Amino acid sequence: MDDSTWHTGPLLGFDTETTGIDTTTARIVTAAIVNGDDVASWLINPGIDIPAAASNVHGISTEHARANGTEPALALSEIGRALTKAAEEDTPVVVYRAGYDLTLLSHELDRYSLPQVPWERLKVLDPFVLDKKADKFRRGKRTLSAVCTHYDVDLSGAHSADADARAAVSLARAIGQRHKALAAMNITELHTAQIAWHADDAASLEAYFRRQGKQETIDRRWPLQR
Repeated sequence: MDDSTWHTGPLLGFDTETTGIDTTTARIVTAAIVNGDDVASWLINPGIDIPAAASNVHGISTEHARANGTEPALALSEIGRALTKAAEEDTPVVVYRAGYDLTLLSHELDRYSLPQVPWERLKVLDPFVLDKKADKFRRGKRTLSAVCTHYDVDLSGAHSADADARAAVSLARAIGQRHKALAAMNITELHTAQIAWHADDAASLEAYFRRQGKQETIDRRWPLQR
């Protein structure tokens, strides 16, 4: 797929719920890939305790994951194959704040000595990056929930991987529908442009932190931050 109708064509949604925020150490607890009405979802035994702070967000306890979850190597292998297929078929994958989910997945694949997704071939759409480019100075939060509200996208069951993945796809379509300049770009142009847009936004945010006296470093890489 390489035309200017990306927002009306096939899109896969991907999302994870995890044990933490550090992509180098966190583990995936649930994941989902949404393809239209088809949903593939995984509950994974992460092999470590799930902190209470994470359980409070996604509702999965250590005990539940251990009793009912798939072993990580099997689930991660299936996820990797599904995204590899998307890369091979040139189907765009929509991931909200892609740098987190995709980088975490990459570390998880390494952890279990599984093949990496061909990241250089994967076309990614990140509604967070697209929205910031299209409406840079809008005030307010840019969480998935807040941005869905802004674009009148339903997000029922937030913080479940399948609901968030489905909402991310709907959000990408809504952004394309509302912002014609983005819709007019083909998917290859858009993927490449997001790399620069994310880097510019990260540099701007880092400069803001410096003005506040904070030594925060914002990763300029996208969609893989490793």
